[in-house]
Amino acid sequence: MSSQSQSKALEIRSLRKSYEGFTLDNISFDVPNGYITGFIGPNGAGKTTTIKLLLDIAMADSGSVRVFGEEKSIYLNNQIGVVTDEPPFADFWSCDDLESVLSAFYDRWDKLAFDSHLKRFEIDRKKAIKELSRGMKVKLMIAVALSHDAKILVLDEPTSGLDPVARDEICTLLGDFICDEKHSVLFSTHITSDLEKIADYVVFILDGRLIFNGSKEELIENFVHIKGGRDELSVEQRALVIGIREHGTGFAGMASISDIEKLPNTAVYDPITLDEMIIYFNKELKNNA
Repeated sequence: MSSQSQSKALEIRSLRKSYEGFTLDNISFDVPNGYITGFIGPNGAGKTTTIKLLLDIAMADSGSVRVFGEEKSIYLNNQIGVVTDEPPFADFWSCDDLESVLSAFYDRWDKLAFDSHLKRFEIDRKKAIKELSRGMKVKLMIAVALSHDAKILVLDEPTSGLDPVARDEICTLLGDFICDEKHSVLFSTHITSDLEKIADYVVFILDGRLIFNGSKEELIENFVHIKGGRDELSVEQRALVIGIREHGTGFAGMASISDIEKLPNTAVYDPITLDEMIIYFNKELKNNA
């Protein structure tokens, strides 16, 4: 686990939630102010559950969430902007309808800012939300967040299903959002290649448990991809390979940098991606089940 010395936009402490067949088990992490924090893990790891708890959509069994050092209900807090895979608005509303509703909820709603963001994103005010493309819907939710003076964006799989061009535009918007170092992003996504480009920190959970909380570089640099011949590993060495996969001619898996000296120097070691890391940790979990 890594400590983070920056000021904290969000502090999640000992969140616990039990459902039949699944427990989010005392999850604690920070979202540093002025940075993008990627939130990763396979389906069913507990990412959406965590986000629901920190947004007060679901009630935790125990634990707390602090926003800029204050413990409070945050779902309709001006400081939090929520971006999901689909807008939580009536799909027959126009942007005018949407604004009339949201301006009543947010006491810091900025009509001029909303109009400016709609123009920037080329969103027609008169179009019904259901007429917008998925990429435009995500941009609309970001426009909403930026128009009530949100300091933190919480994104739950908003780029799933978007083409590479649309995803690149969203990532650029997020980079612009934090460039003044006064804003922060918690970005939950399965598309880890996006996080490899823009994330500063990574929170990795698996089966309801925290695996890592720290800088992206630290996580990636701590592990390598390893592959070698079928009879290359001793029993003791095999136990050091995370998520090992064996095939007809050899094996592949992931290894900690600290264990390399104990592994064969004849094996092939390559840099590893976040995607591969999730796969191998998940495979290790199943191997030990």
